[in-house]
Amino acid sequence: MPAIPKEVKERYEKLKTAVNRYRRLYHVYDKEEISQEALDSLKRELVGLEAAHPSLTSPDSPSQRVAGKPLPGFKKVRHKVAQWSFNDAFSPEDIRAFDERVKRFLRPKLGDVKPTYVCELKIDGLKVILEYQKGVLVTAATRGDGAVGEDVTQNIKTIESVPLSLERPVDIIVEGEVWMSSKNLEALNKAQAKAGKLLYANPRNVAAGSIRQLDPSIAASRKLDMFIYDVAETSEEMPPTQAQELDYMRELGFKVNPHHIHAKDIEGCISYWETWKPRRQRVGIPTSDKVGASGKKGKEDYWTDGVVLKVNEKQYQDILGYTGKAPRFAIAFKFPAEQVTTVLEDIVFQIGRTGVVTPVAHLKPVSVAGTTVSRATLHNEDEINRLDVRIGDTVVLQKAGDVIPEIVEVVKDLRPKKAKSFKWPTHIPECGGDGRIERIPGQAAWRCVDKKSFAVSRRVFHNFAGKHALDIEGLGKRTVDLLLENGLIQHFDDIFTLTEGDVLPLEGFAEVSAKKLIESIQRSREVELARLLVGLSIPHIGEETAILLAQEFRTLDALASASEEKLNAIDGMGDIMAKAVHEWFHDKENLKLLARLKKLLVVKSPAAQKKSLPLAGKTYVLTGSLKSMSRDDATERIRALGGKVSSSVSKKTTAVIAGEEAGTKLDKARALDVTILTETEFLNVLDKSNLMK
Repeated sequence: MPAIPKEVKERYEKLKTAVNRYRRLYHVYDKEEISQEALDSLKRELVGLEAAHPSLTSPDSPSQRVAGKPLPGFKKVRHKVAQWSFNDAFSPEDIRAFDERVKRFLRPKLGDVKPTYVCELKIDGLKVILEYQKGVLVTAATRGDGAVGEDVTQNIKTIESVPLSLERPVDIIVEGEVWMSSKNLEALNKAQAKAGKLLYANPRNVAAGSIRQLDPSIAASRKLDMFIYDVAETSEEMPPTQAQELDYMRELGFKVNPHHIHAKDIEGCISYWETWKPRRQRVGIPTSDKVGASGKKGKEDYWTDGVVLKVNEKQYQDILGYTGKAPRFAIAFKFPAEQVTTVLEDIVFQIGRTGVVTPVAHLKPVSVAGTTVSRATLHNEDEINRLDVRIGDTVVLQKAGDVIPEIVEVVKDLRPKKAKSFKWPTHIPECGGDGRIERIPGQAAWRCVDKKSFAVSRRVFHNFAGKHALDIEGLGKRTVDLLLENGLIQHFDDIFTLTEGDVLPLEGFAEVSAKKLIESIQRSREVELARLLVGLSIPHIGEETAILLAQEFRTLDALASASEEKLNAIDGMGDIMAKAVHEWFHDKENLKLLARLKKLLVVKSPAAQKKSLPLAGKTYVLTGSLKSMSRDDATERIRALGGKVSSSVSKKTTAVIAGEEAGTKLDKARALDVTILTETEFLNVLDKSNLMK
């Protein structure tokens, strides 16, 4: 087994320590230093490392336990039935994989059965376990660590929807979620603000804090509610399906969430998830759904963060059983997170139309709010200083609405030892001129001293994506300008690291158009050397010269190492062009760009020219317009027959093809006594050459 890289081990230890600390603060002390969505993101990364390197997994890993310890000072209750957490899924692909695992596990005993599922909204609240003896509530306890919880019976009794006695004298243990309505949260926060106290971020925090109050009157004042969703144990016969279990609990007098369905297959579950996913109400952090459970507007508006799927057939549930920490027959299908964590890989600068400089974070690609993104705005120098964000930091990324995501926090527990404070530059090459920038008086913003910087940037990007260069479909001038203005691209290689989520917020883009653009960009990763040379905007190098260079040197490396003398010796180059090419390929920034592009592109060498082709070794110059074909068509036909097309006339030129309104090239051909062909004569050359092929 290969050794685990040192940086992976260090990252794992930092993640483990940080997640354990955040979970302890959240579950034990009701303190939320980092949002639950961001914490979920860190946990996913940790579990991913453990999956890739199983030997990393340690007994104190957050993946090896269910929840936090009980708060000190509360009476402890040992659960009669062990309490579990659900594994999480984040995409339809994850859910289909869960369905396959279920079927695969059942196959040895039952053959190819087709389980059905019950789908329920996952309420964002506090889990509580209720025990009834002879139909009377005797104990209410929090989940705690799964084996031992806290006795919160007196506080739970203040919740009107929790029955103190059932419809019949059954011994039963049920599980449910305590929650607070958005309306009550708003009223509570108004009172908190008036009293000069901290506001609550979400109803879950209020529910947890209220239930853990020693004074039941506080819990009573919060107007909490509770849904019951599972029977852990009963003295009566257990219903044969999960759907019937929900009906059974309702018959006994428990409040059951009405928004559940019985899905015949996994696609029905995905459809249910898709139905509820868009109903998100972006209120506070973390973002959750606001649902009218009674069907009447303004009543029982609670927050959810996903859907819970359970195999409907109890017989199948019994066979599937549990792993060390979660049931195999159930899973939590989370809604897209609005906050996630990722790693800041670089900070680059976007130059706006007016020359204003904006720092943009380049991130390790991550899914947030249902789309994958790799860029985030950092606004200005003051914001970088406020966050103390550094390259290599793990950051909390937030996307609220259809805007480019922004970094809201740095997870400093995970900061690399060698991470240095970011130093604001004094010069930015993309500004043009000498690259100097200046602070705008009275503002936190900086701008380029050269006011033409944006115009220069847009021209070179238009050229790079244009027809004669990489010819990227969908990446026209307007889209290029949008990408530049929003700080999504700064260098040519940035184009190839864009994701659908990066471009989706741009004006005029929707999911389909964003997907098409990214697919088009990916297709353009394979490019002919001559087209790439055209796209690089090397001074004095047009399409014809780029083809000459590609045919002569065949690879980027060979061209980059060519001497000025060797470049000058190529027919059709000349001193000025040779010097420009040599200088471009010896500029440090250009070499860095090429190194990045070589990692992203497949650069194809031109096909070897056959010496036997009729026009091999001949060079033509086109001037004026032709009636029978376009200049581009004429160029292609000459090349197909082995000839070269040059943009300038010299003594080595075979012939100048003169169309209507020929320019100064015709005069130069006469002065150098170079052969001049009319359009008819040129067509005859092509016809004879085709016969010779």
